[in-house]
Amino acid sequence: MRLASFNVNSIRRRAPHLQRFLARHAPDLVFLQETKCKTEEFPAVELAASGYRIHALGQHGGRNGVAVLGRIPFEVVLEALPGEEEDAQARYLEIRAEGLHIAGIYLPNGNSGGDEGMAYKWRWQQRLNARAAAHLDAFTPFAILGDFNVVPMAADMAPGALPATDALVHPNSRAHFRALGNLGMTDSAAALGLHSYTYWDYGAAFEANRGLRIDHAMLSPELAERLEGFHVDTEARAEEQPSDHAPVWVELRG
Repeated sequence: MRLASFNVNSIRRRAPHLQRFLARHAPDLVFLQETKCKTEEFPAVELAASGYRIHALGQHGGRNGVAVLGRIPFEVVLEALPGEEEDAQARYLEIRAEGLHIAGIYLPNGNSGGDEGMAYKWRWQQRLNARAAAHLDAFTPFAILGDFNVVPMAADMAPGALPATDALVHPNSRAHFRALGNLGMTDSAAALGLHSYTYWDYGAAFEANRGLRIDHAMLSPELAERLEGFHVDTEARAEEQPSDHAPVWVELRG
């Protein structure tokens, strides 16, 4: 099974990029982040020609936004992360497919909104960890894919790419990410000894390889046993007018 994640940084601008990625690698499921459109504005008809069923979750004002595309059957389980009923940001989409629960996430960046923006990021991480713990306690095969907006360790970013005060490397952000691992979720890339960057800012960062590893695939023990590979499609990042993220995907046996 091939599970993918792609922060498209506007699906209406990057639909052709996504279509080329689908044609190159044919993931069974791909989770999108930062679609930046309302649900009804998602280019579903255009993308349906690729042979994928689509479920999009947009947000008023054209911010954030997540979606899932599948060439295998799936059932939507949740369109919001439990734990904060007043949270109306479109950042979480959980499905069930072939006996697995899989969540696609766009974790808050934390660098905007001052102290409350940072606090929201950490609350969101705590809620995500609670959701993972519930699945792990039930021995549910569970995966989380998406833009975590966390650089787990120094090896996951180019030297000097971010200041120590940045929310993506803040000790609390990293501690919540480690807590997810301590619960029993496996960081696919790290488990394979990989620290490949998945994000490069616009400008000369990609050519100079001043990147960050912030797009992750976290697996429960049942799925970690099936892990065969983790890949980053830098070809997509090298295209004209790309997203600042590259698509990533994880290979599972069976």
